[in-house]
Amino acid sequence: MLSLGQIFGKKLTEEEKKLKLFLKAKFGYKPKNISLFIQAVTHKSIAFQEANGMSNERLEFLGDAGIDAIVAEYLFNKFPEEDEGYLTKIKSKLVSRKNFSEIAENIGIRDVLRYQKGRAINISTIEGNAFEALMGAILLDGGYKELKRVLYKQVMVRFADVNKVLEEEIDFKSKLFIWCQKNRLEVEFKTLTEENHGGFWKYTMMAVINNQNYGMGTGSSKKIAEQAASRETLELMGEL
Repeated sequence: MLSLGQIFGKKLTEEEKKLKLFLKAKFGYKPKNISLFIQAVTHKSIAFQEANGMSNERLEFLGDAGIDAIVAEYLFNKFPEEDEGYLTKIKSKLVSRKNFSEIAENIGIRDVLRYQKGRAINISTIEGNAFEALMGAILLDGGYKELKRVLYKQVMVRFADVNKVLEEEIDFKSKLFIWCQKNRLEVEFKTLTEENHGGFWKYTMMAVINNQNYGMGTGSSKKIAEQAASRETLELMGEL
């Protein structure tokens, strides 16, 4: 005969209830296996005190891989004209340790973090690690599509200033103009080629500074090509 615990499930502790409410409020996610998420917020400094001795390090590894794949897909679709080098550079900023720590702070992960207080621990770092671990727990508990939903609809919209990172990287032309103004240099863009292949245009632009040719870029519009030329020029100048 089944016990009431088996029929209705294990009664949640106060800590588990708090974490369940946190996941719903911050990520719009209702966990199936709350123990996974308890492990995700458990730092190794306190894990040895637990019965299973499990810290969040393995879930952190999994979360990092899941986030990396989803962000890569997001950038691949958002920037169809950009090459692998550009996408890699943007991705490295979005999935950086610094960015994860800032996201974790914005989310308020410290409120549910389990670690040994009083020790000399960089709280910002373990918050960022716990964020990755929570994403790993969602991947295991809800699957890839659910993790993608959480990242797209919750994290990117509410807690991560993705647009700021992208704007800082995308507007190379403005950066180049500002740099030239500071150094009292004149910059203009010269059209090298305009080609139409089966209804698709391809432009090649050259950045010219004080009548000297610098970076060159291509794109489906002059604007995109000028951005690419500006980026190459800033790289040549050692400004990126």
